[in-house]
Amino acid sequence: MALQLGHPSTSAMLSNHSTLRLTNSCVSVTILCLLTACAAEDTGQSSRRDMLTTTQDEFWAALQELCGRAFPGQLIEASPPDEILAGQVLIMHVRECEDDSVRIPFHVGNDRSRTWVISRTEEGLHLKHEHNHEDGSEEEITQYGGDALTSGSRSRQDFPADSHTTSLVSTAANNIWGIEIRSGRTFVYSLRNGTTNRRVRLEFNLAEPIEELPPPPWGA
Repeated sequence: MALQLGHPSTSAMLSNHSTLRLTNSCVSVTILCLLTACAAEDTGQSSRRDMLTTTQDEFWAALQELCGRAFPGQLIEASPPDEILAGQVLIMHVRECEDDSVRIPFHVGNDRSRTWVISRTEEGLHLKHEHNHEDGSEEEITQYGGDALTSGSRSRQDFPADSHTTSLVSTAANNIWGIEIRSGRTFVYSLRNGTTNRRVRLEFNLAEPIEELPPPPWGA
């Protein structure tokens, strides 16, 4: 039977065929747009990861250069005044260095309860504070800290408080810890909280390492 364009069923078939082609085209365009958007997002995320990795790797390398040595420190700022740190002999000891973790006991006089732990994760750099009793058991407030959320720089990284910190001490929710390494000069540990106005700044002299290393921290 010859195909008659004027036949109602034929016109419907052609109309349906055109609609189907149009629908397929729209679907194809939509898929292409989604793929392009995803690719752009992946590229953006990859670029951010690359930036974080490059900058934080440089900071990590500067930190690794301190491994095995101990340095004297002093309290530069404490607001409100910190009676625990004031007037004490302060020593940081970059005691244990692994590929993805650096442990830095911080001695305050004869108190060896504190250890700063800086580690590398898939998300970037992480800082936590370990606090142990003299018998090696953990204190109630311990393992607090946070992740470096920006690329920072080769010489400085900031670590805003994480959710674990907030669960331990609610007023520490806006804590930001800073670690600064001025190669051959100073190592700076700082804390600031814009809500409570608390500020602490410790500086350690990298130019004069201590010849006799301190004893291990409690719990080591």
